[in-house]
Amino acid sequence: MKTALIAGATGLVGSFLLEDLLMDNRYTYVVAVTRRALHTKHPKLMQVVSDYDHLDDLAEQLKADDVFCCLGTTIRKAGSKQAFRKVDFEYPLKLAQITCKNGARNFLLVTALGANPASKIFYNRVKGEAEEAIRRVGFFAFHIFRPSLLLGNRSEHRTGEAAAKWFYKIFNPVIPLRYKAIHARTVARAMVHFAHTGQPGVFIHESDEIQMFAP
Repeated sequence: MKTALIAGATGLVGSFLLEDLLMDNRYTYVVAVTRRALHTKHPKLMQVVSDYDHLDDLAEQLKADDVFCCLGTTIRKAGSKQAFRKVDFEYPLKLAQITCKNGARNFLLVTALGANPASKIFYNRVKGEAEEAIRRVGFFAFHIFRPSLLLGNRSEHRTGEAAAKWFYKIFNPVIPLRYKAIHARTVARAMVHFAHTGQPGVFIHESDEIQMFAP
């Protein structure tokens, strides 16, 4: 039996992923690293409350076989490009370094469609830089998920996403599969599936591949 660790369990993908991990009989424990205590109660759930700036102090609690990282924000919500980079680059990398040192074999990371360290778009560039940095950490398997626009009910309102969802609702039938909006639950299902494939290496799962796990 294995232990899963999830960072970002209160987010759009993370909330669905936490449900799936708790229901998965292949995991004995699920460690959730969150900024605030979860309302979820489950005998398998172990909570680690942290602001992510002090992960080193909690290293002994960050032990798992499979690590799922769903951390992410927007520049508007973070308040600055520097703050955005901390959440989307520094925190995932630090989590990867600690958990790999603690024996984790698989690291599964949600980034975004268009992630590229050479991108001229700051958002995509930071996502790509996170992928490249974690790639060098040395996990047995590193799975990268690059979903298109995520569907689902967020706890906060994002004006840009609301407009994009309206666009997708109208034009989705003619949009190529890779660029179609995708439900967060579908991403969560794909992550759990690939955590158990047992193949070593670095794998990039673009949005069209992830769509295959839609219910």
